[in-house]
Amino acid sequence: MISKHFKTRACVRARFFFGHDSFQKFSTARRIDFDPLCARMFLLCRGKVFLPAIPASRILRETNFAGLEPSARGKVRDIYDLGDKLLIVATDRLSAFDVILPTPIPDKGRVLTKLSLFWFDQFKDVIPNHVLSADHFADPFDRYRDELAGRSMIVRKTQPLPIECVVRGYLSGSGWKDYLVTGTLCGIELPPALRESDRLPAPIFTPSTKAAAGHDENISFELVASMIGEELARQVRAISMDLYQRAAAYAEPRGIILADTKFEFGLLDGELIWIDEAFTPDSSRFWPAARYQPGGPQPSFDKQFVRDYLERIHWPKTPPGPELPDEVVVATREKYLEAFRILTGHAL
Repeated sequence: MISKHFKTRACVRARFFFGHDSFQKFSTARRIDFDPLCARMFLLCRGKVFLPAIPASRILRETNFAGLEPSARGKVRDIYDLGDKLLIVATDRLSAFDVILPTPIPDKGRVLTKLSLFWFDQFKDVIPNHVLSADHFADPFDRYRDELAGRSMIVRKTQPLPIECVVRGYLSGSGWKDYLVTGTLCGIELPPALRESDRLPAPIFTPSTKAAAGHDENISFELVASMIGEELARQVRAISMDLYQRAAAYAEPRGIILADTKFEFGLLDGELIWIDEAFTPDSSRFWPAARYQPGGPQPSFDKQFVRDYLERIHWPKTPPGPELPDEVVVATREKYLEAFRILTGHAL
């Protein structure tokens, strides 16, 4: 049993990693939820608890298959070109402020893949997706089945659209910054005097560029129409809004607010296909409804602990990224796993 004194010391340690201001803004429920984490952090700091016992073979920072080179390595995914198909492997890499960090988050790639598969299946009658298989890997990849299992998909190769389709139901992130400066969001008029994290009167479509490096930039619907044609632009807007509203309605009774999300689409023989990932903590803001307090940032099921830690140590947000301490890795992993469990109804 860990005494109250020990928990207090651990929470003092947590304030160093996550910031005193963060603790001040959290509700009582948020602080109560931190009790078990603070207890684990105390033991971590005393060297009595380490990362959960996870075989090294289950942690993947990058793929290294003999004689096989990926056609691309993204911030998270390694992609292999199979002709008319692609093999997409979600690694455990984590990026923050557009820099890939050296410390992987165990099971992150599995959460992203299996959660995407869950949502792709959930809405397969709304729009076709690119998934062909997640458990059958043809030669020569079948010899790496253990490494690929649970984190990989064989997908149809499409012609990706050069935009990211973002839907926002709440005012947060770059949308909040845009509103502060212009009073609008991607040129869309919003009511005056909105607060950070306020729910919008209705969800809005705010597309962005798909930057190869650095930050994506919000663009207008008119610019999207000039890039891909008005008919296709209207189609992706309608599908994006529909998918967001369906997922938000699914998440709400499970105690999760879907604040915003992004989609990617491609074309295959003239048909619009949903590609990339689907409603993951990397592509969406998931907020615990019980802790929702508009007027500032919200706790979320993602890499919040990492961002808070990096801000606290005054890292300049340029490569190379720093190694993450065990307690930050543990907390981040648990948030990804918790999001998966709540949304799917079962553990990873």
